[in-house]
Formats: sequence, C-alpha cells, structure tokens
Amino acid sequence: MKGSEKMEYVYSAMLLHSAENEINEKNVSAVLKAAGVTADDARVKALVASLSDVDIGEAMSAAIAAPVAAAPAAGGSSAAAEAPAEEAPAEEEEDDGAGFEGLGSLFG
Repeated sequence: MKGSEKMEYVYSAMLLHSAENEINEKNVSAVLKAAGVTADDARVKALVASLSDVDIGEAMSAAIAAPVAAAPAAGGSSAAAEAPAEEAPAEEEEDDGAGFEGLGSLFG
C-alpha cells in the first residue's frame, strides 16, 4: 500500500473530527466510501482503535506548528546566509500539506 493510500484513512478521521462527528468504524467507512475508496475493514478498525486515546485537535495543531527543518547547504557553503531575505516569505506561502506528514504516523 502506497503512502498516499494510507492517508485517506487519516483524512477521513480528520474530516470527521472537523465536522464534529464521532470517529467510529461506521463513520470512517462511510467517508471512505463517499470518496470512492474501498475501505479495508481491518485498517479501519486499527485506525479507530489507535485514535481512542489521541486528542486529534491537539495533534493537528502540533503538526501545523512544527517547523520544517531546512536542508543544510551542500559542501558547508554559506550560500544560505547570502540568500536574499525576500525568498523566505515565498517559501512560507507554499502550502503542500507537509505539516501533516508527521500526523500520519499517529494513525498507523
């Protein structure tokens, strides 16, 4: 199973949480079905069990607030220090959902 296929289960839980609906096997399966995903009953059951002790709102807030570490410059160059200041805000504006990558590990 590819990583993106696992994320549908996490997204279904996040959607249910955002809609203030109970995260249970029936609801998760219904969300997946509505999205056109054939739900694996064992995976749904594991997701619901793993979320029983997780505060999803807190986990989402922590994932969004976690800073993304920048890769060091190759060869120990000080090119990063010489980069113009206006490039930094442009990188912050891009939102590819990377802040939620760590959230997936909470849900198996």
